[in-house]
Amino acid sequence: MPVKAGEMSPTRSVPEDIERPPYIANGGDPIRRGDPIVKSSDVVAAMRVAGVAAGEVLDLVGAAIAPGITTDELDAVAHAAYIERGGYPSPLGYRGFPKSVCTSVNEVICHGIPDDRPMREGEIVNVDVTIFLNGVHGDTNATFAVGSLDPRSAALMRVTRECLFRGIDAVRPGAEVRAIGRAIQQHAEANDFGVVRTFCGHAIGPEFHGALSIPHYDEPRATTRLEPGMTFTIEPMITMGTWRERIWSDGWTAVTADGQRTAQYEHTMVVTDDGVEVLTPSLALPTTLEASSAR
Repeated sequence: MPVKAGEMSPTRSVPEDIERPPYIANGGDPIRRGDPIVKSSDVVAAMRVAGVAAGEVLDLVGAAIAPGITTDELDAVAHAAYIERGGYPSPLGYRGFPKSVCTSVNEVICHGIPDDRPMREGEIVNVDVTIFLNGVHGDTNATFAVGSLDPRSAALMRVTRECLFRGIDAVRPGAEVRAIGRAIQQHAEANDFGVVRTFCGHAIGPEFHGALSIPHYDEPRATTRLEPGMTFTIEPMITMGTWRERIWSDGWTAVTADGQRTAQYEHTMVVTDDGVEVLTPSLALPTTLEASSAR
Protein backbone atom coordinates (compact mmCIF):
# COMPACT_ATOMS: atom_id res chain seq x y z
CA MET A 1 0.00 0.00 0.00
CA PRO A 2 1.57 3.34 -1.02
CA VAL A 3 2.50 5.79 1.71
CA LYS A 4 0.14 8.76 1.87
CA ALA A 5 0.67 12.07 3.63
CA GLY A 6 -1.13 12.64 6.91
CA GLU A 7 -1.80 15.79 8.90
CA MET A 8 1.08 17.79 10.36
CA SER A 9 1.13 19.22 13.86
CA PRO A 10 2.07 22.88 14.45
CA THR A 11 5.74 23.82 14.24
CA ARG A 12 7.60 23.10 17.46
CA SER A 13 9.38 25.94 19.22
CA VAL A 14 13.02 26.17 20.26
CA PRO A 15 14.11 28.15 23.35
CA GLU A 16 15.56 31.55 22.52
CA ASP A 17 18.83 30.82 24.32
CA ILE A 18 19.74 28.02 21.89
CA GLU A 19 22.05 29.16 19.07
CA ARG A 20 20.44 29.13 15.63
CA PRO A 21 22.26 28.26 12.42
CA PRO A 22 22.78 31.35 10.20
CA TYR A 23 20.12 30.34 7.66
CA ILE A 24 17.35 30.81 10.24
CA ALA A 25 17.99 34.57 10.28
CA ASN A 26 17.86 34.45 6.48
CA GLY A 27 14.37 32.99 6.27
CA GLY A 28 15.71 29.45 5.95
CA ASP A 29 17.72 30.17 2.82
CA PRO A 30 21.26 28.82 3.32
CA ILE A 31 23.99 31.43 3.19
CA ARG A 32 27.01 30.21 1.25
CA ARG A 33 29.91 31.55 3.28
CA GLY A 34 32.56 29.63 1.41
CA ASP A 35 33.60 27.46 4.35
CA PRO A 36 36.85 25.66 3.50
CA ILE A 37 36.46 22.00 2.58
CA VAL A 38 39.46 21.20 4.79
CA LYS A 39 38.47 22.06 8.35
CA SER A 40 40.67 23.31 11.18
CA SER A 41 41.39 21.07 14.16
CA ASP A 42 39.09 23.26 16.28
CA VAL A 43 36.16 22.77 13.89
CA VAL A 44 36.77 19.01 13.77
CA ALA A 45 36.85 18.91 17.57
CA ALA A 46 33.48 20.69 17.71
CA MET A 47 32.11 18.28 15.10
CA ARG A 48 33.06 15.32 17.28
CA VAL A 49 30.85 16.73 20.04
CA ALA A 50 27.98 17.48 17.65
CA GLY A 51 28.36 14.04 16.07
CA VAL A 52 28.04 12.25 19.39
CA ALA A 53 24.95 14.32 20.20
CA ALA A 54 23.39 13.46 16.83
CA GLY A 55 23.98 9.77 17.47
CA GLU A 56 22.32 10.03 20.87
CA VAL A 57 19.24 11.68 19.35
CA LEU A 58 19.07 8.96 16.68
CA ASP A 59 19.17 6.25 19.34
CA LEU A 60 16.38 7.85 21.37
CA VAL A 61 14.14 8.06 18.31
CA GLY A 62 15.02 4.53 17.23
CA ALA A 63 14.07 3.17 20.65
CA ALA A 64 10.60 4.71 20.30
CA ILE A 65 9.79 3.03 16.97
CA ALA A 66 7.01 0.44 17.16
CA PRO A 67 3.80 -0.39 15.29
CA GLY A 68 1.17 2.28 15.92
CA ILE A 69 3.51 5.19 16.65
CA THR A 70 3.30 8.16 14.32
CA THR A 71 6.25 9.86 12.69
CA ASP A 72 5.10 13.10 14.32
CA GLU A 73 5.57 11.44 17.71
CA LEU A 74 9.09 10.49 16.62
CA ASP A 75 9.69 14.11 15.66
CA ALA A 76 8.61 15.16 19.16
CA VAL A 77 11.11 12.73 20.72
CA ALA A 78 13.91 14.10 18.54
CA HIS A 79 12.95 17.72 19.11
CA ALA A 80 13.11 17.34 22.88
CA ALA A 81 16.40 15.46 22.64
CA TYR A 82 18.06 18.19 20.56
CA ILE A 83 17.04 20.83 23.10
CA GLU A 84 18.16 18.72 26.08
CA ARG A 85 21.65 18.73 24.51
CA GLY A 86 21.62 22.48 23.94
CA GLY A 87 21.37 22.05 20.18
CA TYR A 88 19.11 23.31 17.42
CA PRO A 89 17.30 20.87 15.04
CA SER A 90 19.13 21.68 11.79
CA PRO A 91 16.23 20.65 9.49
CA LEU A 92 13.72 22.92 11.27
CA GLY A 93 13.26 25.96 9.04
CA TYR A 94 15.97 24.94 6.54
CA ARG A 95 14.54 26.09 3.19
CA GLY A 96 11.18 26.06 4.97
CA PHE A 97 11.26 22.44 6.15
CA PRO A 98 8.62 22.30 8.93
CA LYS A 99 9.94 19.58 11.25
CA SER A 100 13.00 18.58 13.29
CA VAL A 101 13.80 15.28 11.58
CA CYS A 102 13.07 13.67 8.23
CA THR A 103 11.09 10.42 8.51
CA SER A 104 11.02 8.38 5.29
CA VAL A 105 8.73 5.34 5.29
CA ASN A 106 8.91 2.40 2.84
CA GLU A 107 9.16 3.87 -0.69
CA VAL A 108 10.09 7.36 0.55
CA ILE A 109 13.72 7.86 -0.41
CA CYS A 110 14.40 10.93 1.72
CA HIS A 111 12.98 14.20 3.13
CA GLY A 112 9.76 12.65 4.40
CA ILE A 113 7.85 15.07 6.63
CA PRO A 114 6.63 13.72 10.01
CA ASP A 115 2.83 13.56 10.33
CA ASP A 116 -0.01 11.77 12.13
CA ARG A 117 0.01 8.56 10.07
CA PRO A 118 0.55 5.53 12.38
CA MET A 119 3.23 3.14 11.20
CA ARG A 120 2.29 -0.47 10.58
CA GLU A 121 3.89 -3.80 11.40
CA GLY A 122 6.38 -4.79 8.69
CA GLU A 123 7.15 -1.27 7.48
CA ILE A 124 10.58 0.36 7.47
CA VAL A 125 11.36 3.97 8.37
CA ASN A 126 14.49 6.06 7.94
CA VAL A 127 15.09 8.76 10.54
CA ASP A 128 17.49 11.53 9.48
CA VAL A 129 18.89 13.52 12.41
CA THR A 130 21.01 16.68 12.23
CA ILE A 131 21.93 18.87 15.19
CA PHE A 132 23.49 22.34 15.16
CA LEU A 133 25.64 22.56 18.27
CA ASN A 134 28.52 24.92 19.12
CA GLY A 135 28.52 26.36 15.60
CA VAL A 136 28.68 23.10 13.62
CA HIS A 137 26.31 20.41 12.35
CA GLY A 138 26.33 16.69 13.13
CA ASP A 139 24.38 14.59 10.61
CA THR A 140 23.42 10.90 10.75
CA ASN A 141 20.56 8.61 9.83
CA ALA A 142 19.47 4.99 10.00
CA THR A 143 16.64 2.81 8.77
CA PHE A 144 14.60 0.93 11.37
CA ALA A 145 12.23 -2.02 11.15
CA VAL A 146 8.71 -1.49 12.46
CA GLY A 147 8.17 -4.89 14.03
CA SER A 148 9.00 -7.99 11.96
CA LEU A 149 10.14 -7.69 8.34
CA ASP A 150 9.82 -9.78 5.21
CA PRO A 151 13.14 -11.27 4.02
CA ARG A 152 13.59 -8.89 1.08
CA SER A 153 13.15 -5.78 3.24
CA ALA A 154 15.59 -7.20 5.79
CA ALA A 155 18.09 -7.84 2.98
CA LEU A 156 17.62 -4.28 1.70
CA MET A 157 18.49 -2.87 5.11
CA ARG A 158 21.50 -5.15 5.50
CA VAL A 159 22.94 -4.40 2.07
CA THR A 160 22.36 -0.66 2.47
CA ARG A 161 24.27 -0.71 5.76
CA GLU A 162 27.04 -2.66 4.06
CA CYS A 163 27.09 -0.10 1.23
CA LEU A 164 27.69 2.70 3.72
CA PHE A 165 30.69 0.94 5.20
CA ARG A 166 32.03 -0.04 1.77
CA GLY A 167 31.98 3.67 0.98
CA ILE A 168 33.67 4.59 4.26
CA ASP A 169 36.38 1.99 3.63
CA ALA A 170 37.19 3.76 0.34
CA VAL A 171 38.02 7.03 2.16
CA ARG A 172 41.74 7.73 2.38
CA PRO A 173 44.01 10.68 1.57
CA GLY A 174 44.72 10.91 -2.15
CA ALA A 175 41.72 8.85 -3.24
CA GLU A 176 39.22 10.38 -5.65
CA VAL A 177 35.71 11.05 -4.39
CA ARG A 178 34.37 8.73 -7.10
CA ALA A 179 36.02 5.76 -5.35
CA ILE A 180 33.37 6.07 -2.62
CA GLY A 181 30.49 5.82 -5.05
CA ARG A 182 32.16 3.04 -7.02
CA ALA A 183 32.41 0.87 -3.91
CA ILE A 184 28.78 1.52 -3.02
CA GLN A 185 27.41 0.92 -6.50
CA GLN A 186 29.33 -2.31 -7.01
CA HIS A 187 28.04 -3.80 -3.77
CA ALA A 188 24.44 -2.68 -4.27
CA GLU A 189 24.18 -3.93 -7.84
CA ALA A 190 25.90 -7.22 -6.98
CA ASN A 191 22.97 -7.79 -4.63
CA ASP A 192 20.34 -6.76 -7.22
CA PHE A 193 19.56 -3.39 -5.67
CA GLY A 194 19.64 0.10 -7.20
CA VAL A 195 21.49 3.26 -6.14
CA VAL A 196 19.73 6.64 -6.09
CA ARG A 197 21.62 9.22 -8.17
CA THR A 198 19.80 12.49 -7.48
CA PHE A 199 20.65 12.82 -3.78
CA CYS A 200 24.18 12.55 -2.46
CA GLY A 201 26.47 13.04 0.51
CA HIS A 202 27.89 16.49 1.15
CA ALA A 203 30.53 18.54 2.90
CA ILE A 204 29.44 19.59 6.38
CA GLY A 205 30.69 21.65 9.29
CA PRO A 206 29.63 25.21 10.09
CA GLU A 207 27.53 24.90 6.91
CA PHE A 208 24.81 22.25 6.80
CA HIS A 209 25.47 21.42 3.15
CA GLY A 210 28.92 22.46 1.93
CA ALA A 211 30.23 22.70 -1.60
CA LEU A 212 31.69 19.17 -1.93
CA SER A 213 29.24 16.50 -3.16
CA ILE A 214 29.71 12.77 -2.52
CA PRO A 215 27.86 10.71 -5.19
CA HIS A 216 26.89 7.18 -4.17
CA TYR A 217 27.53 5.78 -7.64
CA ASP A 218 30.60 5.81 -9.86
CA GLU A 219 30.44 9.40 -11.13
CA PRO A 220 33.35 10.02 -13.54
CA ARG A 221 33.32 13.76 -12.81
CA ALA A 222 33.86 13.24 -9.05
CA THR A 223 37.62 13.56 -9.31
CA THR A 224 38.35 15.73 -6.25
CA ARG A 225 41.19 14.19 -4.25
CA LEU A 226 40.51 13.58 -0.58
CA GLU A 227 42.70 15.43 1.93
CA PRO A 228 43.11 15.16 5.70
CA GLY A 229 40.66 17.51 7.43
CA MET A 230 37.87 17.18 4.84
CA THR A 231 34.53 16.58 6.59
CA PHE A 232 31.52 15.17 4.77
CA THR A 233 28.66 12.69 4.90
CA ILE A 234 28.21 9.40 3.12
CA GLU A 235 24.51 8.44 3.03
CA PRO A 236 23.64 5.89 0.31
CA MET A 237 20.00 5.47 -0.66
CA ILE A 238 19.51 1.93 -1.98
CA THR A 239 16.35 0.71 -3.72
CA MET A 240 14.60 -2.58 -4.42
CA GLY A 241 13.75 -1.42 -7.92
CA THR A 242 14.44 1.69 -9.98
CA TRP A 243 16.79 4.35 -8.67
CA ARG A 244 14.67 7.08 -10.23
CA GLU A 245 12.45 9.26 -8.07
CA ARG A 246 9.47 11.57 -8.16
CA ILE A 247 8.73 14.42 -5.75
CA TRP A 248 5.42 14.94 -3.97
CA SER A 249 3.56 18.22 -4.27
CA ASP A 250 4.94 19.28 -0.86
CA GLY A 251 8.24 19.92 -2.65
CA TRP A 252 10.18 17.72 -0.22
CA THR A 253 9.09 14.09 -0.13
CA ALA A 254 11.03 12.00 -2.67
CA VAL A 255 9.65 8.53 -3.45
CA THR A 256 10.82 5.79 -5.78
CA ALA A 257 9.23 6.11 -9.21
CA ASP A 258 8.05 2.48 -9.10
CA GLY A 259 6.83 2.55 -5.48
CA GLN A 260 9.29 -0.08 -4.28
CA ARG A 261 11.05 0.21 -0.94
CA THR A 262 14.28 2.03 -0.25
CA ALA A 263 16.65 2.26 2.71
CA GLN A 264 19.41 4.66 3.81
CA TYR A 265 22.17 4.94 6.42
CA GLU A 266 24.45 7.92 7.04
CA HIS A 267 27.58 8.89 8.93
CA THR A 268 29.51 12.16 9.14
CA MET A 269 33.29 11.70 8.94
CA VAL A 270 36.67 13.41 8.66
CA VAL A 271 39.56 12.30 6.47
CA THR A 272 42.63 11.60 8.60
CA ASP A 273 46.32 11.27 7.74
CA ASP A 274 45.94 7.52 7.29
CA GLY A 275 42.25 6.97 6.59
CA VAL A 276 38.99 8.16 8.10
CA GLU A 277 37.35 8.88 11.47
CA VAL A 278 33.58 8.50 11.83
CA LEU A 279 32.17 11.37 13.90
CA THR A 280 28.59 10.18 14.49
CA PRO A 281 28.73 6.95 16.54
CA SER A 282 25.48 5.49 17.86
CA LEU A 283 23.99 2.26 19.06
CA ALA A 284 21.78 2.24 15.97
CA LEU A 285 24.73 2.75 13.66
CA PRO A 286 28.17 2.01 15.14
CA THR A 287 31.35 3.10 13.38
CA THR A 288 32.30 -0.28 11.88
CA LEU A 289 30.40 -2.82 9.80
CA GLU A 290 31.21 -5.60 12.24
CA ALA A 291 29.69 -3.73 15.19
CA SER A 292 26.71 -2.62 13.11
CA SER A 293 25.99 -6.12 11.80
CA ALA A 294 26.08 -7.53 15.32
CA ARG A 295 23.11 -5.41 16.37
